[in-house]
Amino acid sequence: MLKIIIKNLDDTKRLARLVAKSVDKKLILMLNGDLAAGKTTFTKYFAEYLGVKSVVNSPTFNIMKEYKFDKGKLYHIDAYRLEGSDEDLGFEDIFYENNICVVEWGEFIKEFLPKEKLVFNISINGDERVVEISATDSYKNIEERIQENW
Repeated sequence: MLKIIIKNLDDTKRLARLVAKSVDKKLILMLNGDLAAGKTTFTKYFAEYLGVKSVVNSPTFNIMKEYKFDKGKLYHIDAYRLEGSDEDLGFEDIFYENNICVVEWGEFIKEFLPKEKLVFNISINGDERVVEISATDSYKNIEERIQENW
């Protein structure tokens, strides 16, 4: 597991750029953290670096939003309202195809998520964010690239 400190928005952009430049066609990225930890802010920058032209905002009320860019699709899921839910929302279809999926509050739907994923656990420490990054085999290269370039 890798631990980094985000001190400001420039660091958030830097992390988003590193991840975006490391992704090919598929990624499952779980963003866990309290309210105001920066999950949606990270996702906005990440989408921008992927080449998404649309405005990216929180899918809290929609639960999922889809964005298209030159290389494919980005799915942005906010699972906050799904805690304790057992209804089938069809996420498996997008998780197992060649899509990029960012899942906020992924701990609420972890039973639906693939085993292969990149996880950012974000905690607030004053004005800074501590990001603990863990990756399964398929995404170890992203974790290593962050470590090398941070």
